[in-house]
Amino acid sequence: MADEEKDSKTEDPTGKRLNEAADKGNVPFSKEITTFASTVAIYVFVVFFAASGAGTLAVSLRDVFELADQWDINTGSDVVSILYRLAWNSSAVLVPSLTLLIAFGVGASILQNLPRPVLERIRPQASRLSLMKGFQRLFSMQTVVEFGKSFVKILVVSAAMYLTLKDEFLGSLELMFSDPRRIFDTMLNDLRSILIIVILATAVIAIADYFWTKHKWFEDLKMSKQEVKDENKQMMGDPAVKAKQKSFARTLLRRQMMKNVPRATLVVTNPTHYAVALRYARDEDDAPIVVAKGQNLIALKIREIAEDNNIPIFEDPPLARSMFAQVSVDSVIPPVFYKAVAELIHRVYANQKKTIRA
Repeated sequence: MADEEKDSKTEDPTGKRLNEAADKGNVPFSKEITTFASTVAIYVFVVFFAASGAGTLAVSLRDVFELADQWDINTGSDVVSILYRLAWNSSAVLVPSLTLLIAFGVGASILQNLPRPVLERIRPQASRLSLMKGFQRLFSMQTVVEFGKSFVKILVVSAAMYLTLKDEFLGSLELMFSDPRRIFDTMLNDLRSILIIVILATAVIAIADYFWTKHKWFEDLKMSKQEVKDENKQMMGDPAVKAKQKSFARTLLRRQMMKNVPRATLVVTNPTHYAVALRYARDEDDAPIVVAKGQNLIALKIREIAEDNNIPIFEDPPLARSMFAQVSVDSVIPPVFYKAVAELIHRVYANQKKTIRA
């Protein structure tokens, strides 16, 4: 049954599917990239910090053990003083190593995926307590792959150590009877050689694992054709709901237009099929603006409001039809209408002057 469901998922995941997966913390993440970064951090520490840090620690230990008779250990504070000295000198080794490991590890994680808060990972889930789910995870294909990668890494490290030390085995035994400083330098050189081989090997494994992890993540998110259709339908919306939304939007627009009609300077009509309300204020507008327009019942409503507010109404069917078709609400009329509308506005101002004189 699971195989049939997997076979039906033949479509690439949509952007919405990928974003939802990322929001839940399901992103491609290669552990081998982090392992490679940690190995590089160890190599940097060995090359630049190990010698000086270990030398400082060695001097401290020598002072403690070779000059033990010079240390007073009579009270607990004396013991704390010695331990504090050892801890302080140990920080020359511990602080650089821990800082490098943390910095390289965090950097490797950020390079793969930018950090984001994911509450889904800490949400209690019954599947995490299920014995069956745990058994399936324990013996899943992913577990087999992880075991294979670990086995390959063990082989690589073992081979690196063997190839590096096989010619120096007898020489390493003789180092037991030589100067301690020479032992330390030889061990550092051997460790550098081993780390270089390990870095090269883990780099190959990390690159292969990165592409495998990304491929598997992408395959797991694939969708069936039905899922793609359902998602498109959900994104496009139910036609009935969309129709209601459009109707509601038109209703709001009509209400807003009707509120703007009392502010109009004049209304141009067809006379009954079309009505266009224009506003022009010399100090405010560069050109007349259409504040409302409509046809049939809406046109009659615009005329009614205009009459109630003593707004001049002019019957000019060609001009009314043209402006209704070409100019949207809250838009300035185009230059082609300037002359015709200017004549109407001039008549409005002339009538106002006559009214004032009277």
